[in-house]
Amino acid sequence: MTRLKQRAWVVLPPEVLTMAERNRRALPESVALASGTLPSAVARRIALVVFDVDGVLTDAGVLMNGKGNAGEVKRFDVQDGLGLKLLRDAGVQVAIVSGRVSPATAARAQELGVVECHQDNGAQKLPVVDELRTRMGLEWSEVAMLADDLPDAAVLTRVGLPAAVANAVPLIRDCALWVSTRSGGHGAVREFCDALLEARGDLMRVSQAYVDERGGVGQGPAGLRWREQHHTDAFE
Repeated sequence: MTRLKQRAWVVLPPEVLTMAERNRRALPESVALASGTLPSAVARRIALVVFDVDGVLTDAGVLMNGKGNAGEVKRFDVQDGLGLKLLRDAGVQVAIVSGRVSPATAARAQELGVVECHQDNGAQKLPVVDELRTRMGLEWSEVAMLADDLPDAAVLTRVGLPAAVANAVPLIRDCALWVSTRSGGHGAVREFCDALLEARGDLMRVSQAYVDERGGVGQGPAGLRWREQHHTDAFE
């Protein structure tokens, strides 16, 4: 079950702590409660979700063949990819921002149709995300990030919805408002996408639309359970 993190003291530079505290104070008080779900007021104002790659979209492992980044292999979770599509179907913009340059990352982003894929070998993510949200006309409070490690801290402590994967380092996990039960590369992204969509009231709508585009819900036993559980009369 997903859970929201209680506020915690962490060792961060004063200016970073100030930004993190300002973001927390701007959120509804219900965010501080370990209720296991995202408050709808927070979820509905999110217009952009930023995803890290290594450790979030992957399990942080990289297979190398001696040819540098051009020859590396990464493992991505297919269900995570569908989660990104469902977010976009709900009108939430998606960006992939990595601190490593990798053809594998670019290929995965292209496959998923994610146009905003940014890679910086110096892990300078703050300028990238700041330019991105400014170009989109968004405030920091309208941005969410799913993170796992220190290169994400500068962005994570500014966004309105800071989230972390289960395998995140303690410093990142402790300052997140939401933490997945699954690890990066093993469904954490899909878990976050579903939680955000559920809190927005969009999960069933976009899921049903996705199924309808592929033939709709049938009238077999699974179709009957689908209708009962999701209170819908949508059948082929």
